[in-house]
Amino acid sequence: MSTSAFPSTPLVRLTGHNGPVHALAFSSGSGQYLLTGSQDRHIRLFNPASGKLIQKFSAHGYEVLDLDVSADNARFVSGGGDKTVFLWDVASAQTLRRWQGHVGRVNAVAFGGEGDGVCVSGSFDGTVKVWDGRSRSERAIMSLGEARDSVSCVAVRGHEVFAGSVDGKVRVYDLGSGFVETDVLGESVTSVCPTKAGDAYLVSTLDSKVRLMDRGSGACLQVFGDEGFVNESYRVRSTMGMADAVAISGSEDGRVVVWDVLTGKVKDRLWHKRDGEKSKAASTKKDAVSAVAWNQMRKMWASAGGDGEAVVWGSVD
Repeated sequence: MSTSAFPSTPLVRLTGHNGPVHALAFSSGSGQYLLTGSQDRHIRLFNPASGKLIQKFSAHGYEVLDLDVSADNARFVSGGGDKTVFLWDVASAQTLRRWQGHVGRVNAVAFGGEGDGVCVSGSFDGTVKVWDGRSRSERAIMSLGEARDSVSCVAVRGHEVFAGSVDGKVRVYDLGSGFVETDVLGESVTSVCPTKAGDAYLVSTLDSKVRLMDRGSGACLQVFGDEGFVNESYRVRSTMGMADAVAISGSEDGRVVVWDVLTGKVKDRLWHKRDGEKSKAASTKKDAVSAVAWNQMRKMWASAGGDGEAVVWGSVD
């Protein structure tokens, strides 16, 4: 694991959304573009190095809550408050599929399967659905209903689907065998991020804690927290960075906190919101940093907030 300095310089601030930014996704590999999804129903595609807006995507009738980019960067998937999952063609900015089967807002989406041929979605209705991106069918090929409350987050690694729920549990579905494993966290889950090796996962919960959980035993390997780190009311996402050497999470007070995975200690505290250090006022929904995304090839990352802006971070030589 890398022990080098964390890239903590704000390089560019992305603006243009008329409402909180709920979702971020770098393009795969080189991270040549960055997608942002907002409460304003729009998805924007930026050049993360220059901050230039390249394209705007509009089809959702309500807020956009999550995004994921295919490995070949030709497509992305989005989900939102209109209970709909959209599969998009990046080049034409047109929708390829429009899947409607959930009866509540779609909180989370992810690609999976060979060649990213399927899309997985998690909803407020408590179900995880699997959609066939190669078929013209508008019906889900699988619906998983074990959750007892809203499914807040999904992630896919190989043939496994990780799904976190407000019921305080993370369920890992093996789509090959149909088997499901359940880890009980006890607090509402807001984010789940498997490690690259798939032997552990990072999970955020509404007790202002981020945990690294072992896949094999279900044991908690590390607990990350900080006196100034707050995640009690809103859906705040976390992710792994620097080849899984650090854990990165937004906070409801307008900051991003970075922890060293091995020691569990805070590595950095950074203000996403403008003039954060000068403002000591009580936190509001506009301060919440709801999403973070990491790009390993560029050693660059991004944060998104209730202020309607995304910040791209990196290192200055």
